[in-house]
Amino acid sequence: MKILLVTQYFFPENFKSNDIAFELVKKGHEVTVLTGLPNYPEGKIHPDYGFFKKRNEIINGVKVIRTLLIPRGKGGGVRLFLNYFSWAFFASIRALSLAFRDKFDAILVHEPSPITQGFPAIVVKKIQRIPLYFWVLDLWPESLTSAGGINNKIVLSFFTKMVKYIYNSSDKILISSKGFKESILTKGDYEERLVYFPNWAEDSILNGDSDYVIPKLPSGFIVLFAGNIGVAQDVDSIIKSALVLKENLDIHFIFVGDGRSKKQLEDFVSENELSNTVHFLGRFPIEAMKTFFTKSDVLLVSLKDELIFNLTVPAKLQAYLCTQKPILGMLNGEGASIIKEANCGFSVNAGDHEALAKEIIKLSEMDKKERDLLGQNGFKYFEENFTMAKCINNLESILKK
Repeated sequence: MKILLVTQYFFPENFKSNDIAFELVKKGHEVTVLTGLPNYPEGKIHPDYGFFKKRNEIINGVKVIRTLLIPRGKGGGVRLFLNYFSWAFFASIRALSLAFRDKFDAILVHEPSPITQGFPAIVVKKIQRIPLYFWVLDLWPESLTSAGGINNKIVLSFFTKMVKYIYNSSDKILISSKGFKESILTKGDYEERLVYFPNWAEDSILNGDSDYVIPKLPSGFIVLFAGNIGVAQDVDSIIKSALVLKENLDIHFIFVGDGRSKKQLEDFVSENELSNTVHFLGRFPIEAMKTFFTKSDVLLVSLKDELIFNLTVPAKLQAYLCTQKPILGMLNGEGASIIKEANCGFSVNAGDHEALAKEIIKLSEMDKKERDLLGQNGFKYFEENFTMAKCINNLESILKK
């Protein structure tokens, strides 16, 4: 097949769009990616790219076309708005010429925020009259309310109409979480278009080297939080659990990653003298994560208690499952259900920092063989549901239908 993958984010940015494109090429398909100049997560254009640099290239057999955008900067509301809409505008113009020049069999949209990534794809669909598959990784307009703090009815109504237009233009709506179905069906009769298509763990985590050089971790029981340190992850509640466990000097909270809430947490740690048990190590490449996971005792995943997050399966959960380590969740809904179904650890209600502290104590006192069994249960569940090979094979069959 000749497939057009439309996504604002692509290599060297680390998104699932990379796996999709590279794996489909390995299977013999011809893949063209319409994307933007890489600027995530730093907020500025990657030094290897620019207005006159590497706008068109071939990466691992994938034809990549990059369009202009306004960089996201530090991720403030206005800057993100400009980033989202500037890419959609320039990519739609590029899509117009692309639709008349090349012929495709199908269009796939990879949609972590923003929803506006659908517009360039619709341009090509309408001209070539080919199927459009829209993979929803972030619900709109709900994400505007939960992550962006936007509650203006006029703004939300505008984006709801936009979402409906994009869904109406899609032949199939792929959902990364079964919980998304509830939200999407409130916007229209899309039952027949919905297809469950979950995330997967990166091969570098599943098959990577566990000897990547990382900072020396403290001795004791390691509770690892990896990924974005932001509002959505309710890291405030995690740090409150650390405060509850302040006198348990053998229990260490390790944060690997970065985000808008990191400075706030660092200040809290300093003010409450938690530096003996709470450690911020910064951001590391994906290749380093297997080493961090291997050297940890339990992996922590959390989300705020909001409707959109209760419907969401955090992408890190699949990565955690493949590490054969027990998982501790502080979240509701779909993510908590998977932890329970896989019998790979424990979960407490979103925001319940005291219950989280109790579960950490329980896990730290548990026999290592029991913890290992939880990790093995998680890996078995991962193999049955979330390997990249199975997910890409599934995607291929969806596109061929």
